Amino acid sequence: MTNPPTLTEAEPRLLIPTRVDPMVLARRMPHGHVVDIGGATMGTRWSARLVLIDRSAADAVHLAMERELATIVAEMSTWEPASLISRFNAAPAGGWFTLPERFFTVLTTALAIAEASDGAFDPTAGALVDLWGFGPHAIDHLPDDDAIAAALARTGWQTIEIDHEARRARQPGGVSLDFSGIAKGYAVDRLSGVAREAGIANHLIEIGGELRGEGVKPDGQPWWVELESHPEIESDNVRAALCGLCVATSGDYRRHHDVGQNRLAHTIDPRTGRPAARGIGSASVMAVDCMTADAEATVLSLLAPEAALAYADRRGLAARLLVSSDCDGNEMFSAPARAMLDA
Repeated sequence: MTNPPTLTEAEPRLLIPTRVDPMVLARRMPHGHVVDIGGATMGTRWSARLVLIDRSAADAVHLAMERELATIVAEMSTWEPASLISRFNAAPAGGWFTLPERFFTVLTTALAIAEASDGAFDPTAGALVDLWGFGPHAIDHLPDDDAIAAALARTGWQTIEIDHEARRARQPGGVSLDFSGIAKGYAVDRLSGVAREAGIANHLIEIGGELRGEGVKPDGQPWWVELESHPEIESDNVRAALCGLCVATSGDYRRHHDVGQNRLAHTIDPRTGRPAARGIGSASVMAVDCMTADAEATVLSLLAPEAALAYADRRGLAARLLVSSDCDGNEMFSAPARAMLDA
């Protein structure tokens, strides 16, 4: 999130939802106060901006949100040896796991996006994530072709068998799930759910740059947030009105590490087993839920620019792409995003 620009700064371009629930303004609280809470989670920070009449009500919501985040980490963090995902990854071949609702929702959504993207997004890419040093263990040298081939052999979303009726999944053997491309977005949605359950209709949730805005501020304005820019790509300032809308960004600048003279971007292409080739430097996706926005932004960051734009249009995704390779311009908008610019 960024502060509103001063009058001397260039006016940003605006992305406005094409449809807004008419009850949103009816739930406006002109005498409310914006109360900020937050903390640490998932290797980053979380925050919530809550519109409240009674500021003291924030304490109970803060505790409820911390509990929700702790549950998600206990289920989905590969950095926790005792987590459900770590136990699934260590299980022998053929074992079935009955899954809690949160985990099952994330897994089945991830598998659906893996199918839609022809494997550009793959929740079974944990072996590749670990191989390139983006899991719990650092590396001091680049993996060789044999190591990459071995990790690819343990990757494949089609190998996960799902029993929807019993809400369970089968470990095919040696497959490592990794939800790093979707779990933060899901957690944003869950914190928004905690706020709504507490009767707080107007709020803005953020975890590590993934955001969800519901309702409006006390003055009736939506939650305006600027889309992330790329430090090496010239682009306009773009501001989105998060009013029943989420935004997530995936970019080659957001997380990386150096191995010798090599700078590795955190986004691993599960189709090749290697870090994503440069092309799209940043992909921002706006959607009604942050879990979808998070995963689809990852997909777009792995595709070539024209293929990414075609995918976004086919999937009906409002997306903004910042392109680092040679093409016509540094900034591209999908058709749904262009409709928002014209709203």
